[in-house]
Amino acid sequence: MSLILKQISPRCLWFRRLCAAILAGFVLVGAGLPVQASGLEVRDIRIGIHDGATRFVVDLSDKVEPRVFGLPDPFRVVIDLPEVNFLLPEERIGDGAGLIEKLRYGLFRPGTSRFVLDLKTPAKISKQFLLRPDGGKPWRLVLDIVPTSRDDFIVAMRPSAATAPRVASQPPPPPLSRPPNEKPVVVIDAGHGGVDPGAIGVSGVYEKKIALDYSREVAKRLRDTGLYEVVMTRDRDIFLPLRERVRIARAAGADLFLSIHANTHPKRSTNGFSVYTLSNNASDKEAAALAALENKSDVIGGVDLGDYSDDVQNILIDFAQAKTNELSVKFARGNLVGEIGQRARLLGRPWRSAGFAVLKAPDVPSVLLELGYISNPAEERLLLSPAHREKMSAAIVRAVGNYFAETQNARL
Repeated sequence: MSLILKQISPRCLWFRRLCAAILAGFVLVGAGLPVQASGLEVRDIRIGIHDGATRFVVDLSDKVEPRVFGLPDPFRVVIDLPEVNFLLPEERIGDGAGLIEKLRYGLFRPGTSRFVLDLKTPAKISKQFLLRPDGGKPWRLVLDIVPTSRDDFIVAMRPSAATAPRVASQPPPPPLSRPPNEKPVVVIDAGHGGVDPGAIGVSGVYEKKIALDYSREVAKRLRDTGLYEVVMTRDRDIFLPLRERVRIARAAGADLFLSIHANTHPKRSTNGFSVYTLSNNASDKEAAALAALENKSDVIGGVDLGDYSDDVQNILIDFAQAKTNELSVKFARGNLVGEIGQRARLLGRPWRSAGFAVLKAPDVPSVLLELGYISNPAEERLLLSPAHREKMSAAIVRAVGNYFAETQNARL
């Protein structure tokens, strides 16, 4: 192994170069381009009881053709619309009534906005209709929901070919070569988004908003240095699956991945910044899952391991994740905690590890930042302060700079 170890670079490109030399090349996939919202508007939402049914009404600026279906365990009604602007009198996420326990809505993917009605018990749509504007009232989408059995829910609410969610097809891979990054590539991932609000603070603020505000500030400051290529997994209020966030980072050839979040805790006095890296146990389990994924293709830096023995595959995956996690911990403990600790309160044991799916790229050093607790009234107010956002973002950028300076020196 000594010959291999001499080839390792502290930057995440170390493993791609190594695999390219050993296994002859790698491929990457590109991220899709965002689609702009249409002029369609959602202007109000109402939930009430009508003739024994729970009635859900959406006020709209124009006619729509919704796609409605159900998802079991837990039971949900899903309503997909063309991408809309939510111009509501107030945020309504979490409000429920009748058979609806909770309501969520937002941009699900480019071109599609989504309502998710979390149900208290199995229920189905007994009536669905669209009312034309009348008497000063706008277009109205109306759904009546009635109780049913689990078996009937599965039959009645099953997605049809027309309503089933579309799976985005992957673009063809580019040519099997990629030059080293001219500048370090830093990917900023704003947690949650769209139909997924994340945690809800004591004032009603959503984690997804705080995460996006801080991510934009960090990205701007990194770009202003001129030292980095900066990619954001999302730059607007849109839902992204966790694996898509990882895919975007790897497609960009990321040298560092920062996922930004805010936290909550039942004990309101809990506060402070913390940072997570992937736990060793989670990493071991992910190695096994990666080795079996899609015939063991494209699991490390785009290298197809399918033609190699299990022993070789497992060694390469374990080796990649161990070295990547070492760099993640170095950034978290050695750079980030020190910089933030000089300017903000830290949680007890501020560096922790867990099996977050968003940290599981085997070849990209990755950390998840919990900026603070929005369940703590004082810390929530602080996190909403522009001055605190600027101070925290500046500290994160300094930590990034220190990390790349140290790893570059180590490589030299």
